[in-house]
Amino acid sequence: MPENSASPAERLHAVLATLRTTMDTQISSAPSVREEHSHGEAMNAACLPEAVVFAESTDDVSAVLRACHAHRVPVVAFGAGTSVEGHVVPPEHAISLDLSRMTGILAVNAEDLDCRVQAGLTRQSLNAQIRDTGLFFPVDPGGEATLGGMCATRASGTAAVRYGTMKENVLGLTVVLATGEIIRTGGRVRKSSTGYDLTSLFVGSEGTLGVITEVQLRLHGRPETLSAAVCQFENLHDAVQTAMEIIQCGIPINRVELMDPVQMQASIQFSKLEGYRPLTTLFFEFAGAPAAVQEQVSATEALVESNNGLGFAWAESAEDRSRLWKARHDAFWAAKALDPQARVISTDCIVPISRLGTLIDGVYEDIKASGLRAPLLGHVGDGNFHTLIITEDTPEGHAQAWELDKKIVARALALEGSCSGEHGVGMGKLDFLETEHGAGALSVMRALKNTMDPHHILNPGKLLPAGPVYQG
Repeated sequence: MPENSASPAERLHAVLATLRTTMDTQISSAPSVREEHSHGEAMNAACLPEAVVFAESTDDVSAVLRACHAHRVPVVAFGAGTSVEGHVVPPEHAISLDLSRMTGILAVNAEDLDCRVQAGLTRQSLNAQIRDTGLFFPVDPGGEATLGGMCATRASGTAAVRYGTMKENVLGLTVVLATGEIIRTGGRVRKSSTGYDLTSLFVGSEGTLGVITEVQLRLHGRPETLSAAVCQFENLHDAVQTAMEIIQCGIPINRVELMDPVQMQASIQFSKLEGYRPLTTLFFEFAGAPAAVQEQVSATEALVESNNGLGFAWAESAEDRSRLWKARHDAFWAAKALDPQARVISTDCIVPISRLGTLIDGVYEDIKASGLRAPLLGHVGDGNFHTLIITEDTPEGHAQAWELDKKIVARALALEGSCSGEHGVGMGKLDFLETEHGAGALSVMRALKNTMDPHHILNPGKLLPAGPVYQG
């Protein structure tokens, strides 16, 4: 039967028949496995893949994509399933390509501060395995995200103010294209003035242009000293002003995170943060040689005092520091605990840091008008914040949350911000792309997608809103 007249089910059957000749033990159609691969951590509608293929090498990924390209079968790469924008939700008659078995560390070049890893390795596992080298990988989005998934979404985290995002910490990649062709981008050097920057093209492409199978990462030396502190404020604008002045003064702070009073109340209850009040709170971390840390602390304390901060509470021991940062990373679950039967949806806007206070004022107006509870927290050092919208887990509740999300995004875009600082677009932010980038830029993006993936088999329906297919 000619390929273009075969049904989606027939094309899928042909792909699986091809793959079973060499990868039969790596393919599962078990209902529980399919269900696990039907969704991420967002409230986007789930859809079961027809089968899950567990890749164990770049060659495995190449074989899967080659077969899917030949038969025009959609394929969605899957790592840890921690996406919050629906990136890993497959369309109908699709294959989920699971890379979680690809966990190898292929090379560690301690002298040059870099390493090469497979895409299914997590940041936590990498850092545990290279601890004896005195090095670590700092990008920390929380959770058990894989490094390949972090590349695909251009992830960030609490340490971005000091170390940057995935964009600044990826030197090169191995990528499998839609046709099954394997390419390498970048390398081990810190700079190159040759050719198009393909590494940056794939970092943040959300599996729509190719599947990342290996990553060359920048590593960093573990700081000699770590110190953490918490400061509370009666006024949110004072806290934001403090963070902005820290950045403007060039203080090399490791992390500076914000929780508003509602989130702080939730975290006090959930994480047993004794001795704190439900006020706007900044969490600080300082790192470096002891003398350098003391300089950072003194400069920060002066800024806090000038902005009406209520004094520092120090976390002296490693255990106390861990408790503070665990409370920050557990903020989502603390919000969830406010109403265990509810659904929690996280927004992800970013604005120039000087506009953050204005944006938050507007967001509070929108929250009040919605009648919903929505704690707020963020990576205040770079203007990125999350509103954790708590809503009934019903279609009506979901719709109410999305309406609030849209209003928050509209405010961010009006202040020259972005609809996503680190979560990516996936399915959840598609409606905002044209407003943020313009029709002309979207046309270029679509032309790129249509050239590199003419059959649109790679994670279809993600990153780019529907538009005309390029016919060049």
